[in-house]
Amino acid sequence: MPKQREVNWGGNVTYQAARVQHPETLGELSRLVRHADRVRILGTRHTFNTLPDSTGDLISLRSFDQILSLDQEDRTVTLQGGVQYSELGQFLHANGYALGNLPSLPHLSVAGACSTGTHGSGVRHQGLASAVLSLELLTADGEQVTCSRERSGERFDGMVVALGALGAVTRLTLRVEPSYQVRQDVYERLSLDQVATRFGDVMIAGDSVSLFTTWQDERFDTLWLKRRVAASDVSPAPVQLFGGVLAEQDHHPVWGASAESCTVQRGAPGAWHERLPHFRAGHTPSCGQEIQSEYLFPVEYAPAALRALFSIGARLAPLLYVSEVRTVAADPFWLSPAYGRDSVAVHFTWRPDEPAVRSILHEVEAVLAPFGARPHWGKVFETTPEQLEVLVPRLSDFRQLTCAFDPIGKFRNNFLNRLIFGS
Repeated sequence: MPKQREVNWGGNVTYQAARVQHPETLGELSRLVRHADRVRILGTRHTFNTLPDSTGDLISLRSFDQILSLDQEDRTVTLQGGVQYSELGQFLHANGYALGNLPSLPHLSVAGACSTGTHGSGVRHQGLASAVLSLELLTADGEQVTCSRERSGERFDGMVVALGALGAVTRLTLRVEPSYQVRQDVYERLSLDQVATRFGDVMIAGDSVSLFTTWQDERFDTLWLKRRVAASDVSPAPVQLFGGVLAEQDHHPVWGASAESCTVQRGAPGAWHERLPHFRAGHTPSCGQEIQSEYLFPVEYAPAALRALFSIGARLAPLLYVSEVRTVAADPFWLSPAYGRDSVAVHFTWRPDEPAVRSILHEVEAVLAPFGARPHWGKVFETTPEQLEVLVPRLSDFRQLTCAFDPIGKFRNNFLNRLIFGS
């Protein structure tokens, strides 16, 4: 009987790799990489396209799950490449420290999220890669290379968000800060007019702000506000905000779905790692079997872009579980979707019908094209290599960097060859 191939977290990608390897030690990992013809690193499988796949070997770093050190004087933490945000959050909080931001799902690996340009939310918060101070790469020849801004100069900005094209990220050092408390309040039914007219005010109403909609009825179903507070702050939230009404029950991002898997709401203060994500670590996040897309464009275009998406809402809704609107501060990382510009991120959680989703994405991308929307590398998109050449200004520099680290293309795959290397 042929061996059953493995799939990604959303169930829409079946990996075509000949083998999935699970090394236990750095020496074993080095040997696997050195002797492979083609290889890719597999994280927590939360990528919705073929970016992680390979015609050769896939290597899981799940066994590289150790938090190695916490330097309280320098306020840094060093961890292996397989550590997930849920594990890191618990460790840091227990020791009195925190990260400045988190993704919506704590189930993601730190290395994988940073390398694909993943982000949380907040006008003052850059993507998750901004916490990275240094990283160690195991390159195509099986050797370890340490990269940091001090060692690597400007090239470091091409190494952090690198899509796994430079090598296996075996170790990272992140910036941390003292632990803090967060409260989460949800407001229901905000009109498009209110949000579009006061978009800047809405997005600074909390440290992390998310709007959820299905692009129907010119309305956002919910507004999620996450704010840093003192542990003793149990003051009531305003009953109304931006035309929305304070929720009296917990919400899931998908209107009407059970909120059992979601983090605590209704204003109860809690540890940062238990409030900043939308979903709790011990539960199945989001909808499970799904497809995701996301596009980022300059924040000044938000009112026009949101109205444009509502104009095609009737065609989006049948395929959509929910969309989320967030903000991300500009960062310097060459392949980051927020490179060089404060951005709005519009995320789509689609029902698991990939042909239909890819068809409607042509319309979504056409609507967002006037705003210079860049796709998230780990989601499903139809953006062409020619369009990426314009949208990603440092793409040529990244190609040169990749050739310096991996001249034979051992870490490349069909996804990278088509979209970045033009072959």
